[in-house]
Amino acid sequence: MAFITWTDELSVGVELFDNDHKELISLANRLHDSITVRAQQGIMSSLLNDLLKYTIFHFGHEEGFMLQYGYPGYKKHKMEHEGLVKKVEDYIEQVSEGKTSISLSLMGFLKEWLVNHIMGSDKEYVDFFAKKGIS
Repeated sequence: MAFITWTDELSVGVELFDNDHKELISLANRLHDSITVRAQQGIMSSLLNDLLKYTIFHFGHEEGFMLQYGYPGYKKHKMEHEGLVKKVEDYIEQVSEGKTSISLSLMGFLKEWLVNHIMGSDKEYVDFFAKKGIS
């Protein structure tokens, strides 16, 4: 069973964003699987870096649309994105310095953040983009 499962409840009504979210979930599931089978640290680190890179890529999509269409919650949303990126970058640095290892507790944090962000902050822009004809 997948660590995180995509459901229609997670849809924000913008195909690009939904596809990004599906890819983020897929990457998170791959990282989780690598932890549960105790893959080599290098493999897990590579997957975590891939997840971070795709997260930044996705945030660029959302923020670009928000700026283009004048979304009023842009600054708050961007700050949430920046907070997550900073936390994950700090975690990656600690892993590279040998101060910590990639663990299931990290996965719990990432799952909670992702699902809560989609169901909370991302759901706040659903009506806004729908009114702009973005789907």
